[in-house]
Amino acid sequence: METPTTTQQELFISTEAMLEHWQGHRNLTRRVIEAFPEDKLFNHSIGGMRPFAHMAMELIDIALPGVKSLVSGQWENVSEFDHTKDMPSTKADLLKLWDKTTEVINEYGPQITSERYQRVEVAFGQYENHNYSTLLYFVDNEIHHRGQAYVYLRSLDIQPPFFWER
Repeated sequence: METPTTTQQELFISTEAMLEHWQGHRNLTRRVIEAFPEDKLFNHSIGGMRPFAHMAMELIDIALPGVKSLVSGQWENVSEFDHTKDMPSTKADLLKLWDKTTEVINEYGPQITSERYQRVEVAFGQYENHNYSTLLYFVDNEIHHRGQAYVYLRSLDIQPPFFWER
């Protein structure tokens, strides 16, 4: 019985399928942003949590450079993200930025190779992991913040979009 000298883990999902999965979540999050009244998107908070516009900016601030870095391996060092630095002042502008980020993901996402997913890198100068785990974190973080937005919407007597309709 031969023992291989190196082990290459096979991907359980293709780059195309992973991109489709991520964009499905992003599409749902976009509909959540749309569901908020303008003022509540930027000001509503429960229990000391940030307004959802701030959370959405966090998702943009991670995804936009993150997808490019997953392709290139060149990660920006970020000691602390300031999600309010370039905060749009209207829902329409936030949605435009969301859509711009979607376009960048659509451009760069298909370029993430199987080999790149397998690489261990330090994302943003802080988070060492396999690139596939880093991308899964991007999706997990979005789901987490979208869950907070669902609580906000329900507290405003607004029915959020069904979570399974991605």
